Amino acid sequence: MPRTPVPLHTVAALLAALLATGCASQAEAPQPRLARVAHPTASADATVAVFPGEVRARYESTLGFRVPGKISTRKVDTGSHVHKGDLLAELDPRDLELSVASARAALVSAEANLKLADSEHERYVALYAKRFVSQFERDAKANALEAARAVAAEARAQLDTARNQAGYTSLRADADGVITAVAAELGQVVAAGQPVFTLAHDGAIEVEIHIPENQVALNAPGRDALVELWAEAGRRAPARIREVAPGADAVTRTYRVRVAFADDSLAPRLGQTARVYFGDTGGAERWRLPLSALHEKDGKPALWRLDPATRQVHLVDVGVLRYEDDGVLIDRGIDAQAWIVTAGVHRLREGEAVVPIDADNRPITF
Repeated sequence: MPRTPVPLHTVAALLAALLATGCASQAEAPQPRLARVAHPTASADATVAVFPGEVRARYESTLGFRVPGKISTRKVDTGSHVHKGDLLAELDPRDLELSVASARAALVSAEANLKLADSEHERYVALYAKRFVSQFERDAKANALEAARAVAAEARAQLDTARNQAGYTSLRADADGVITAVAAELGQVVAAGQPVFTLAHDGAIEVEIHIPENQVALNAPGRDALVELWAEAGRRAPARIREVAPGADAVTRTYRVRVAFADDSLAPRLGQTARVYFGDTGGAERWRLPLSALHEKDGKPALWRLDPATRQVHLVDVGVLRYEDDGVLIDRGIDAQAWIVTAGVHRLREGEAVVPIDADNRPITF
């Protein structure tokens, strides 16, 4: 089928429209995006791992009554310093005193039965010698005597137990130290073994910290550290890891670590906040950047690096050593001369040309 020729005026109109569209597209071409960039910074603390902790006593006891009852007296409060043997609290002793009286009466009855069984046995032994009773009757009285002795011994043991329990109504300190927690009040009914006080023993003071799973292998007992109290910023005391928990906490999935002071003369207050510093033995440089610079590539941490020659950005893989309150610490993938985009990283595309600016929004020239 023959084609119908297109009129010349139609072709001219189409060409004019295409030229107009091209000019409009060229006029509306997007301008390069502004990108805030900066060099990564290194500091003296960049090669140091820091963990917050709390000053604790090396030995702590959770104290409770060995018998149930109602607390009738409480002698100490949180913060009280006590000595070994000091009375801390008492239970109402009336129920246990009744138990002692009952056990004492049972012992009296058992001893009376024993005396009667003993006299019966002696009498039957004499009668058997004269052949007035059979050997069976004599043996029966001997067995009754042994049973009476056993009952008396049981009653005596029960009386001793009742007396001991009556003595357990007094809760006393098992060492010199400070009461750091009170878990029961006057008039409260407590069960046997229920925690009532927490006693921090006098003596060695440590700092308790918690470290993540990926660093527990680096922090074995004996590793040197420095401890800085929050109340004494700038003063760091030598210390050493004494103990690492064998298992992780079920909730936080961190490991409890106890750090002991190397100088026993230091006397921080219990409960003080502290920071524990561990030197990094890896020897590699570490770089700090703001958290806003961090992006991801295939689910892994990455940064946008600016090429000064082309002013294009490229996504590079990096290694994150740890996250901090004021930034992120990078241990591989960049160097001191790298220009890194520090803001708006989620709006960039690979190979995109940008206009670099500094933190004061001033253009950067290379």
